[in-house]
Amino acid sequence: MKVGIVGAGIVGVATAHALLDEGHEVLILDREGPAFGPSRGNAGIIAHTDILPIASPGMLRKVPGFLLDPLGPLAIRLGYLPQMLPWLARFLLAARPAAYERSIIGLVALQQLALPAWLARAERAGIAGFIHRRGALYAYRNARDTADLEALARRQRAAGIAVDMLPPQELRQMEPALRDRFAGASFHPDAAHISDPLALTMALFDTALARGATFEKGEVSNISLGERPALIGPAGWQRVVDRVVIAAGAWSKPLAAAMGDNVPLETERGYNVSFPGVTGLTSRPIGFKDDGFVMTPLESGLRIGGAVELGGLQAPPNHARTRALYDKATTLVDGLPAFDSGRLWMGFRPSLPDSLPVIGRASRNRNVLYAFGHGHYGMTQSTATAGLIADLVADREPAIDLGHFSPQRF
Repeated sequence: MKVGIVGAGIVGVATAHALLDEGHEVLILDREGPAFGPSRGNAGIIAHTDILPIASPGMLRKVPGFLLDPLGPLAIRLGYLPQMLPWLARFLLAARPAAYERSIIGLVALQQLALPAWLARAERAGIAGFIHRRGALYAYRNARDTADLEALARRQRAAGIAVDMLPPQELRQMEPALRDRFAGASFHPDAAHISDPLALTMALFDTALARGATFEKGEVSNISLGERPALIGPAGWQRVVDRVVIAAGAWSKPLAAAMGDNVPLETERGYNVSFPGVTGLTSRPIGFKDDGFVMTPLESGLRIGGAVELGGLQAPPNHARTRALYDKATTLVDGLPAFDSGRLWMGFRPSLPDSLPVIGRASRNRNVLYAFGHGHYGMTQSTATAGLIADLVADREPAIDLGHFSPQRF
């Protein structure tokens, strides 16, 4: 079949490869070009070890703090609050204990596919050298958090994720640049990170073209309802295909609405600062539990980023948030370069209230498929999602239950 993929980010190009594997003709369309947005600026971690949704029991009491601290790890722009209210209502519903546990089941199922899918794709595409398996750390400063993290470790082990609890002495031995301010850390020996998100996405894109995929730069504003759907541009141009995959990240919502699905997609505005050429300060990704950021030793340079700002697609970046992340990092890590030597970035993570992506068929046309809304895990879950989309295109039983990710679950 001829399959049109809307979106040339990491999910779109990974899906192109999964469809090329099965002999389909693939057309990729994107209004900006390959690797635009979070696919170039994310933390570069294959975070298959993360199995907890953002919305959790006890979240309700934290919402006022989100509004009052514009530089905190999760902030809501006051001017955008009226537009956010429907999403926030669903976010709080997703935080109820029963809903939270359901989301964990779905997240675990997808995360269990993630690393094997990545390793297999990297090998087949000849880019295995982009993936580094040195493990990852999740460091914490308050000893009272130990019990909660040990409970999480038990959940992770039950999901097949290796995890060791480290005392502060072992943590400092592994990462000497860390200051003596930590009560301990969780260590995931099987975790992986990549050389650079932009380089990896472009390598996958280029190899997809070499395998026969084609690319057109253009905006898709609508999709027809026929048996062979037409991708329609604002100027009226059309591309008729047999199947459509919407993988346009934070820009997917209008296309889903045109297909009859009111998906509560919002954007988490993520911030980071990268220091080109700064390598060797740390050996592996480190998450800082109490401070809401991660540090990744990319081959292109050290990257410090994270946090969540809910503020839509239009507002300009607030890099005071980036500076706040950096200032926290300087109190925890020795040897950081000056902030002004770094390269600033802000990108839009496509986010659903329950921290699960949308993977499934459109209501008005079963030949239109969705693969968006991965939040913090687009890089992590891209190749696993691609395999599930290939299953749907082939009318095969997917590898996992897609009910958790149904576009109609809202």
